[in-house]
Amino acid sequence: MKLSIIIPAYNEVSTIIAVIEAVAKAPLQKGIEREVIVIDDGSTDGTREKLKLLPLSPAKVFFHDKNQGKGAAVRTGIAHATGDFIVFQDADLEYDPQDYPKLLQPILDGHAEVVFGCRYTKENKTVYRWTYIGNTIISLFASILFLTWIRDVETCYKMFKADILKVMTLQSNGFEFEVEVTAKALKKHKIIEVPIVYHGRTYEEGKKITSLDGLKAVYYLLKYRFLA
Repeated sequence: MKLSIIIPAYNEVSTIIAVIEAVAKAPLQKGIEREVIVIDDGSTDGTREKLKLLPLSPAKVFFHDKNQGKGAAVRTGIAHATGDFIVFQDADLEYDPQDYPKLLQPILDGHAEVVFGCRYTKENKTVYRWTYIGNTIISLFASILFLTWIRDVETCYKMFKADILKVMTLQSNGFEFEVEVTAKALKKHKIIEVPIVYHGRTYEEGKKITSLDGLKAVYYLLKYRFLA
């Protein structure tokens, strides 16, 4: 069996190589191979040049001619993934690939088909309180809309059985992709959440999501619950 790890990257020159190396070395359950897929989404800071210097291993690299958004980059990755399972990995150092086994185990045990990594534990510190409050509101709203309980809609760490993700009709280009893929998963599947390690970064360090993305998330939750 194989895990495909999709890494969308946009202007992450300072972290992209470290992330790829961490992903390549991350532990996996016995018998699980890995496939690392990096999508450069039109970077202009030198990320593309660094990726072009990578050897053929440990990653397959694809390039967008211009910036299209995180969702578009992830969809490119999904199209090229050949694994039995798929997980999303941001190209910064906020999420720790050491958590892959925790995400994968409920699927291997037959307890879930979709597993999210939940950032909100006592061990993880929140850099911006407003982002915590915003995501809490979004997650509560999603829980009410879909009659379930989910704590972290906006988490990067989303792991799927590949056949579920491959048949989804995903359209979002930007950060609203997180809401779309969550909503469409919730319509047909129960999502299990497991605690993960999270090292939030500042905007000075390259954090990109904004309060506007939070407002968009509410709109897209409604859209994908009732219209799509």
